[in-house]
Amino acid sequence: MTGISSPSSARSSAPSTPPSVPEIGTMARDTSRDKVGRVMAHLYGTVWLRPPGGGQEWTARPEDVHPISASESLSQRVAEANQRARNAR
Repeated sequence: MTGISSPSSARSSAPSTPPSVPEIGTMARDTSRDKVGRVMAHLYGTVWLRPPGGGQEWTARPEDVHPISASESLSQRVAEANQRARNAR
């Protein structure tokens, strides 16, 4: 024996990598609620999201939060701008 472990044994002892979570400030979809929001924070193993245009934040599990496409993000940012314009009146 050479003392070198096989690739399969090395994989089983390696720590699992956390799921990829969108960065703070980006738009993402919470698949557990089928809602889109802006990622506000990553705290205590949860992701905090805020609806486009403001409103009450909610938490989601990191594995339920996925980035959205550029076109879907643009649509959500337009909704945020429209909400801000309505609130400014």
